[in-house]
Amino acid sequence: MTDDCYEIRAIKYAWLMRRSPENFIGGDAHDSEMPLNYYVWVISNPARRVVVDTGFTESMARKRDRQIFKPVAAGLQALDIVPERVDDVIITHMHYDHAGNIPLFANARFHLQDSEMDFATGRCMCHAVLRHGYEADDVANMVRCVFDQRVQFHDGAAEIAPGIEVHHVGGHTKGLQAVRVRTRRGWVVLASDASHFYAHMDQGRAFPIVYNVGDMLEGHKTLFRLATSARHVIPGHDPLVASRYPAAGPGMEGWIVRLDADPTD
Repeated sequence: MTDDCYEIRAIKYAWLMRRSPENFIGGDAHDSEMPLNYYVWVISNPARRVVVDTGFTESMARKRDRQIFKPVAAGLQALDIVPERVDDVIITHMHYDHAGNIPLFANARFHLQDSEMDFATGRCMCHAVLRHGYEADDVANMVRCVFDQRVQFHDGAAEIAPGIEVHHVGGHTKGLQAVRVRTRRGWVVLASDASHFYAHMDQGRAFPIVYNVGDMLEGHKTLFRLATSARHVIPGHDPLVASRYPAAGPGMEGWIVRLDADPTD
């Protein structure tokens, strides 16, 4: 494997039971169970390891009535990753489920869009409907990292390392960024919350937690443009990800899966 080609692992750390009308603007006529999985991602090769998002803590799971599957730290440990030794963490956006474990990565440099920090600390947070997905302590932790010179801000597209890129998408939040990764099967795009489920992209529909609906829907086109094919785009919360991709190792079925491998369907 070359220095610009990577393996990607998705770690499921929590889940939430929801019904399908809750997951689409305009509801859903089927009204079926449509749970969310919560993931963090690890991009790695012999030269480097990059973590994408940090998940949330068990105390936050209790506060927000989510179910921890296995803590983020346990998933990292299963991959022989010591959080304190991680050099780079990409934060797709600052919602509690993506930026809630910042202290776990005590020595990392965090990669964040300028517009996301502006959003999370600016006047939009005066509105309950926009700040609902944020936690003041998480935002404060990131501000402390700024003062400790541990945040690398990006304005649009940027290369984190050869073969790893971030691309501003927006929509769900003002500064949401997707992550483009070169793998042995081509360019894989970690959509994060640019598309919660495959169904959002397949049907051209929007998740109801949103800053700009137009940007969210146009963002699907961006994801497809960046990826080698539509099958190379990985939604941020779909349980199908954990079933379509092979386990990263023995005993990891449904918990940690390989996204650089071909999906099974």
